[in-house]
Amino acid sequence: ATDRYALAWRPIREAFPDAVLCPTTQQAPDLDTRLNFLPSAKKEGARQASIDPGVDNFATTGENGLPGPIRAGLDYTIDMVERAFATMARIGLGPALGIYEPGFLRLVLALKKGGKLPRGTLARLYFGGDHNFLDGIKGGFTFGLPPTLKALEAYVEMIGDSGVPWMVAVPGGDVFDTGMAKWAIERGGHVRVGLEDHAADRKPTNLELVNEIVAVAKECGRRPATCAEAAKILDLP
Repeated sequence: ATDRYALAWRPIREAFPDAVLCPTTQQAPDLDTRLNFLPSAKKEGARQASIDPGVDNFATTGENGLPGPIRAGLDYTIDMVERAFATMARIGLGPALGIYEPGFLRLVLALKKGGKLPRGTLARLYFGGDHNFLDGIKGGFTFGLPPTLKALEAYVEMIGDSGVPWMVAVPGGDVFDTGMAKWAIERGGHVRVGLEDHAADRKPTNLELVNEIVAVAKECGRRPATCAEAAKILDLP
């Protein structure tokens, strides 16, 4: 694992020595296997690690907009989330949380209130776009809240004065065209952007997507942070 991360990240680290590297947790039946790569990733420069703190269902869209044949799900129980957080805190990695449903955030905020949230936690608020999350095809079945201003404000109200940093994303959609990016920036949040999430009729490059968000940030009077500034904002270990 160490050699794998060293090889994959070397060009990034050479170009941006202070880049905030964030691997995702592995898919496996047991939690220990999902997390066993984290020490190696940390050794090779990781500052964060992704985890989805909850249980949720995904599917492609079949006939009449019903869930289709390709199905998957998240299965982090409360016990697993607590154990994963303890592991990340011990290693010194900030959890980058995929918040697919409001219940995910309620658990995170409860742990924050109880002093059990690791340093460097970031809540990534995911709003389900109008394309399937699994195959990028437009369809009727998606997940979570829609990418609307009312949906964002519901999350912002939940976060309140907790101090948990947050960003928005629209997997299976367009974080720029929906207006979600601008609404988040205006409210003090951040934006996840890139081709992994993007699904729409238009086919921009990754650089074009990033430049759109940079322009929105400047329009709102908030310049993009440097890598070092981002790490400080997130209070990464």
